[in-house]
Amino acid sequence: MPVRIRPALYALLVWAAPPLACAEITGAQLDAAATAIEPQVIEWRRDLHRHPELSNREVRTAGIVADHLRSLGLEVKTGIAETGVAGLLRGARPGRTIALRADMDALPVTEVTDVPFKSQVTAQFRGETVGVMHACGHDAHVAILLGVAEVLAGLREQLAGQILFIFQPAEEGPPEGETGGARRMLDEGLFELARPERVFGLHVIASLPTGVIGYRAGPFMAGSDAFAIEVQGRQTHGSRPWGGVDPVVAAAQIVMGLQTIVSRQIDISAIPAVVSVGAIKGGVRFNIIPDRVEMIGTVRSFDTHVRDDIMRRMTVTAGQIAAASGATATVSVRDEVSIPPVVNDPALTAQALPSLRRIVGADNVREIPLQTTAEDFAYYGTQVPSLFFWVGITPPERDPATVAFNHSPLFYVDEAGLKVGVRAMLALATDFLAAPR
Repeated sequence: MPVRIRPALYALLVWAAPPLACAEITGAQLDAAATAIEPQVIEWRRDLHRHPELSNREVRTAGIVADHLRSLGLEVKTGIAETGVAGLLRGARPGRTIALRADMDALPVTEVTDVPFKSQVTAQFRGETVGVMHACGHDAHVAILLGVAEVLAGLREQLAGQILFIFQPAEEGPPEGETGGARRMLDEGLFELARPERVFGLHVIASLPTGVIGYRAGPFMAGSDAFAIEVQGRQTHGSRPWGGVDPVVAAAQIVMGLQTIVSRQIDISAIPAVVSVGAIKGGVRFNIIPDRVEMIGTVRSFDTHVRDDIMRRMTVTAGQIAAASGATATVSVRDEVSIPPVVNDPALTAQALPSLRRIVGADNVREIPLQTTAEDFAYYGTQVPSLFFWVGITPPERDPATVAFNHSPLFYVDEAGLKVGVRAMLALATDFLAAPR
């Protein structure tokens, strides 16, 4: 059901506003509005948590988002990249255009946390029945951005410029055989509704305590590539390995050889990289040497040149190791799920830091090291300058170093962090729109 601006919140915004409609939006005004919307944000988050949906299947979530944005008077476009939603809020006066983004999809994870709104949802994933859980906090992202949209819609008469609200599907990657996520939204004309000058996004994270915001200028989160290697040998009886070509042994040697690419061939003193084999499949019986072995894995990197060099070296390494035993090896990359690194524009980051420090205090805005996790928010940064930051959601009585990280069935969100996310997005949006060109 669409939720309109409640009379109490609207009255608070009007009461807190300066006398002139075009006057500057104050920090006190935004603090009051964030406090007033907090119960609704928590309610949205709990509802979405109870009803998670997998990538490219976020039908219910998209419906809730679209209905609410329409109720606020935004121009709404649906069906972008399957279930994506975009809403445009036009201020009373002309000015800059920015975009704020939230992702909507859940993960094939069976929840084991003990909360009253625990997910009981199951779905089909890769031919199996799996539990579905918001184990990465995307329910929190959607709720935060819905709250931000409601507050800013109530301040429309004081706004100069436009805000594009992006609710994105399939950040976790589309199902096999499908496309989706940020790249597809852009390919399908997301920025035709309004092309922003800047894009902001956030992610709740278990590795930071509630009340702390994490950032990094420049490269921040790794690019991600999924690779597959097929090793072709010649099948024979397990008792007579000389009668064929053993792809299992060649595959094992390739796994070890791949590790030397990062440890011995890439200058990791400049910037890190990771090559990991995640699965190996070959053979069906103990006494048969198969003719083929398949491997899949991931490469993480922070620089496109380093990434390309790793891919080239993987092809050479796998091919020559296989050739040494009479086998062949073919390396392929799933381009449809490749993600570039998240790179925060340095100038925009510097501009944003005073806004973030004003929200949580200078000591609670922390520069964090490079992260080898990936995020397809990166695609927006290939179009326009962008900033992506982390919002802590581990309660003060728990140690962020020991709690379950994102993607765990034990992932837990301290809902006090939701207001921090709302307030941060409000500050970034209003400060940037009010800044001189």
